[in-house]
Amino acid sequence: MKENLDDRQECLKEILEKNQKRAELPKYIDRIIGLYNRDGRFHHILPESIPSKEAIVDIIGRTLKIIYPGYFTSERLDEVKIQYYFGQKVTELFDTLSEQVTLAIRHDCLRFNRPCVYCEEKGQEIALQFIGAIPEIQLMLSKDVRAAYEGDPASCHFDDIIFCYPGLYAISVYRIAHWLHIHEVPLIPRIMTEYAHSLTGIDIHPGVEIGESFFIDHGTGVVIGETTKIGNRVRIYQGVTLGALSLSKEEVESLRRKKRHPTIEDDVIIYANATILGGNTVIGARSVIGGNVWLTESIPPDTEVFLKKPELIVKKIKDAFK
Repeated sequence: MKENLDDRQECLKEILEKNQKRAELPKYIDRIIGLYNRDGRFHHILPESIPSKEAIVDIIGRTLKIIYPGYFTSERLDEVKIQYYFGQKVTELFDTLSEQVTLAIRHDCLRFNRPCVYCEEKGQEIALQFIGAIPEIQLMLSKDVRAAYEGDPASCHFDDIIFCYPGLYAISVYRIAHWLHIHEVPLIPRIMTEYAHSLTGIDIHPGVEIGESFFIDHGTGVVIGETTKIGNRVRIYQGVTLGALSLSKEEVESLRRKKRHPTIEDDVIIYANATILGGNTVIGARSVIGGNVWLTESIPPDTEVFLKKPELIVKKIKDAFK
């Protein structure tokens, strides 16, 4: 009995100690409130709401269900259901996208003191235009799927590519985000492509210009910078960087809206871990860039660029068990 009483007293002591610690929280909260906007700290304590990352990820999922109907849904889709399916999915996408675009535009207007553009009306207009553009985006992506199938003998069917290939997922999100980017929707396109980056390891800025039938094989570690231009039927492999040259602080500001990344012309193949840098660098059509190549200068069309074969040393391993 005495042991039970001692245990109870110990529990009560722990509860009181915990409450004493919690009682100290207000002084820490006051300090955080007093400093959140000082000494260059960042915050968004303002009257307007900002776009929701969760809602934008949801928009990606909703759009892919329309672009690839029947692939990313648990329900069976047939000709009987198709009218209802598209009616529901398109309406839900319009409502969610128009709300988030409105928030993004309003955020920019208030934060940067821009003239009013009637955010809500603009958000609905852009969402409607985007839905109108889905067939064109879908057509572009169908060519990307075929490029993956034709370029990868490991693919058994188009279904593997749509379900499984991280490269196609990254390109699909990029094509959605790029449409929003060129229609001057702030913030949302970058959230989209960075979300795809976090899932696939493939980093494509929404400002990149990419032609038809683009294929990224394997994909991990691919980086494609904002002002890159890529032609038709280009194929790249894992670890490829299409980037900018290193810049000083002063140069960064002066080049912020200028071309800093390379141009890749039609039918180029770039093998694993190649790095191509600079806004004046052009890789000519039908050229092949070998693995691990580092380029900061242009290459004419119909050119192969490879590293000289390294010297291999082959040594017999001594039998450690003898």
